[in-house]
Amino acid sequence: MLRADRMLSILMLLQNEGKKTAKELAERLEVSERTILRDMEALSMSGVPVYSERGSGGGWLLSDGFRTNLTGIKAEELLSLIVSAHPELLTDLGIKKHFDATFQKLLASSPSSIKHNIELLQKKVHIDGAGWHQAKETYPCLSTVQEAVWANLKLCIHYKRDQEIAVRTVCPLGLVAKRSVWYLVAESEGALRTYRVSRITNAEVLQESFPYPKEFHLANYWEESTAEFRQKLPRYPAKLKISEKLLERLEQERYIQVLETEPGKNGWMEATIQFATLEHACELILRFGALAEVLSPQELRSKVISELHSVLAIYENHPKHSAET
Repeated sequence: MLRADRMLSILMLLQNEGKKTAKELAERLEVSERTILRDMEALSMSGVPVYSERGSGGGWLLSDGFRTNLTGIKAEELLSLIVSAHPELLTDLGIKKHFDATFQKLLASSPSSIKHNIELLQKKVHIDGAGWHQAKETYPCLSTVQEAVWANLKLCIHYKRDQEIAVRTVCPLGLVAKRSVWYLVAESEGALRTYRVSRITNAEVLQESFPYPKEFHLANYWEESTAEFRQKLPRYPAKLKISEKLLERLEQERYIQVLETEPGKNGWMEATIQFATLEHACELILRFGALAEVLSPQELRSKVISELHSVLAIYENHPKHSAET
């Protein structure tokens, strides 16, 4: 941390949190106490009314009534606020308008370079926090993909599809984070396509720019493509009796949708769930174990019962199991 940044951090800590010892400041800013003492002397020499109280309860503090409007916010710090502020969640809490007002105040007082970075981030990165499953994936090419997105340069990617590797030259338009999964939205062969970044095995930024589509809006495209994707999925509705503690897990499962719930008794409830197919529904319900019971349709209930009998027969007929019994 540069000295000017550190001194500004000291000023903000004393202003926002009150009295601090040299040891506390040194630990927060990861420097020595001797460095903090030198910084305090420099602050005092520059006209900041900072002074030290002696004794067991002493420490450094600012004179009463002293405030500074200087925040010294950096581009990366402001960008992190924008990324972490999810519009839907802020709306749910009823504070989105306050966030928007604060953001505009910060933006108005920021240098033009920071404004440009913020506009770039809003244009080319979209955070979707909706409830698909949480996946653990690695992204060896994410930094290269991000570089191409930021610089508006074409990108050559090696993309894994099933067991084959396809080589494509694309015009990267933006990145989307769906919970813990990153996607690249790009134009390829005259069409908009979505690529899962974890499946990009190799990426090379080409020194060839491309015109960014004037009418393209990343967030709108993502929402529309997601809705279209859901519409194309096969649908198989079923009514289940489920444990209340299973509901959150169901809402996070991919390719299913909780359509309706009805309160029950003793920790149980009825829920209408939309699965993809009969087989898909049976597979998931078996995974839920005793936390779910099929109420309808009858074909699903019969299939689950049949699969359970088959599983039970495997264990009952296993030679080692029979010997132990």
